[in-house]
Amino acid sequence: MQNIITSIVSNDTLHAKWLNTLSYLENVGARKIAACQNPYMVDLTMLKHAAEEHRHAYYLKKQLHKLNTKTCEYYDSKDLFAPILSKQYLQKLDLASSHYLKEIIGVQSTELRFLSYLFVTYAIELRADVLYPMYQEVLSRLKSKVMVKSIIIEEEGHLEEMIHMLSKFDNDWQRHISPLLKLEEELFSDWFKEVSKEVVAHESFARGMAD
Repeated sequence: MQNIITSIVSNDTLHAKWLNTLSYLENVGARKIAACQNPYMVDLTMLKHAAEEHRHAYYLKKQLHKLNTKTCEYYDSKDLFAPILSKQYLQKLDLASSHYLKEIIGVQSTELRFLSYLFVTYAIELRADVLYPMYQEVLSRLKSKVMVKSIIIEEEGHLEEMIHMLSKFDNDWQRHISPLLKLEEELFSDWFKEVSKEVVAHESFARGMAD
């Protein structure tokens, strides 16, 4: 995975697409948090999380100005890596989480959205805890002007908050969330394979043009 990210960061066109895709995913996450909120029962942690996810989407998008490219103004499919899988990623996790909570645990509809938010957020924060540090390591090694250190710090905080909130839901939450983590691993693997194919195709095309 690190080799592919290195290839991405080494090329401004690919790097812009990567930043835009990460921004898109953060923005979708922020919108899902807003969608699951009770109109009145919203605490400080949830507001903070939604605000930070929106900030991450904005921050990543703003990093595009540090690259020598004018692409990726919007979240058009052509400006996203693996656009179909990117758009399905959180949706599939959300549906799987809701199904498990309702059908297996028997969670009532009034709690379903909030608990699904906790389950899905935990899964994607675990992923962020691996992906962003790896990305930052490549950025630092290649002396890129782009940085994601602030996002790493905030994502670590989100993960701690999710663990605390899930522990209040059920002492056995880790067993309940295990099937969702397995699904997330599969979805991410498929997504990154598609990203890798696009990177390799872009490099092959570039070599062909050079010849």
